[in-house]
Amino acid sequence: MPIPSRPALVEHLVRTRIAGDVATPRDNNLSHYRKLANGDRHYWLGLELGDRWTDEQDVLAVMAERCGVIDDPAHRAGQDTIDPELTVDALDRMAARLRKAAAARERVLFATGHPGALLDVHSRTAAALRAAGCDVVRIPGGLHADEGCVVQFADVAVFERGATLWHTHSPEPMNAVLDGLRAMDQPLPDLVVADHGWAGRAAQRGIDTVGYADSNDPALFVAEAEGTLQVTVPLDDHVVDPRFYEPMTQYLLNAAGLL
Repeated sequence: MPIPSRPALVEHLVRTRIAGDVATPRDNNLSHYRKLANGDRHYWLGLELGDRWTDEQDVLAVMAERCGVIDDPAHRAGQDTIDPELTVDALDRMAARLRKAAAARERVLFATGHPGALLDVHSRTAAALRAAGCDVVRIPGGLHADEGCVVQFADVAVFERGATLWHTHSPEPMNAVLDGLRAMDQPLPDLVVADHGWAGRAAQRGIDTVGYADSNDPALFVAEAEGTLQVTVPLDDHVVDPRFYEPMTQYLLNAAGLL
């Protein structure tokens, strides 16, 4: 696959609605910002935010700055946006951290709460880092969380229940992995590449973490603003065809020096 230029990637992100006018509606975004501010821990994605983000308008301001949603608090419904330039800026920051991991041959853990969309993004990144000499974490077997199992496909930790890979925001699968590694006296990862509660909990537990987040998942952007999470890439995390993410992944790996 050819490596897209920055302008070509921006055009692709907008055309496929990974960024630009995204599918997530404004009222859904604002509802999630309000629930985070009201202390609903489901929306904290494994982070400990205390009482630092109790004003919904402060959350909106961070999301406008770091994700590119519309910054007008009077805009309550209809279309919302992700700024594709911010997406590519964040990909460049993530690439710099991946380059550092490759240079140091770090131990890296990959995980996703969006296996229907982002599994291949994470898997290809894992394969590239392994080829560069990194130790991609193999999670312990027999892990359980949230009445399901934590398993690994193509180097990516995922949550399974009833023979199905589940979309999850929960931090408990990441707790299970990290606690399982400690129980087996295995080293924790130097870096986690993840999303949702997988990313939030890893960062909260003090591990260098980079990840992806949608415009209705403000916690990871708040964590980046506070310095808990190193990089959060804004994108629609479940577009209609997961192959739409392939040019983005190609750009990321090239920027990281992994192609």
